[in-house]
Amino acid sequence: MKIYSWNMLFVNRELERAFAFIRDSDADIFCLQEVPEPFLKRLRASSFSIAYRNDMTKLFCSGTVHTYNVILSRHPLLAQGEIPYEDYWPLLPLRTRFFVFLMRPFLFTKIRDRGGIYADVRIGGTLVRVFNLHLILARPQWRLREFEAAMAKREPSLPTVVCGDFNILESPKISILNWLVGGAFGDAVFWKRERAVIEERFATHALSNPLRGRRTHPISRSQLDHILVSEDFTVTRAAVLPDRIGSDHHPIFAEAMLDMRA
Repeated sequence: MKIYSWNMLFVNRELERAFAFIRDSDADIFCLQEVPEPFLKRLRASSFSIAYRNDMTKLFCSGTVHTYNVILSRHPLLAQGEIPYEDYWPLLPLRTRFFVFLMRPFLFTKIRDRGGIYADVRIGGTLVRVFNLHLILARPQWRLREFEAAMAKREPSLPTVVCGDFNILESPKISILNWLVGGAFGDAVFWKRERAVIEERFATHALSNPLRGRRTHPISRSQLDHILVSEDFTVTRAAVLPDRIGSDHHPIFAEAMLDMRA
């Protein structure tokens, strides 16, 4: 299986190149986050099987903008489900609301109707459950809560792939953002802590992270983007692709051999 994951950025200005990249890829599975609504319409008309759910609704002064989490597959999709996330806005401290207000020129705004998605893909005679998650850019504890909510939707008998933008900040140059967006001051100072905790959770769920330690987002200098696979897979290759194609995130890729006896 060849698996891609990419936060394509909802204000991406290179949509023609982005569509060509996705269309011409050799992906068996392609997970996308922050897909703009017009682009979703093009994906729905493509040759892929598709599952999608609202990633978030952004509330700008000029109106609302809907973005989507999308799972594309070269193989049949037999079922899909959603992982709705909580509305954290009422729980955010005043500093975070003020920070969001100041950052409005950089497209920060109030958001609602967030959620992840999963789909069951038939590959040969085997069903694989694929998750596509875009975790909250706020308190690390909330990101962990959202990840665990998704893992509660796992089917133990099915091989599992988990893709998405997890927003884990692991550089001292950017970790102050954890405090600005609502976390404790310790979340900014102990900037390695969240990575250690989430990797422990990956291990508990028997998921491997073949791109651990690789930067997928040049501004945060962190591995925001993930492709995790269960023990039913052997990863033969994984890479961060150099061309961001109009996004602030690099696309990521993994090639994995599936034990067809799973």
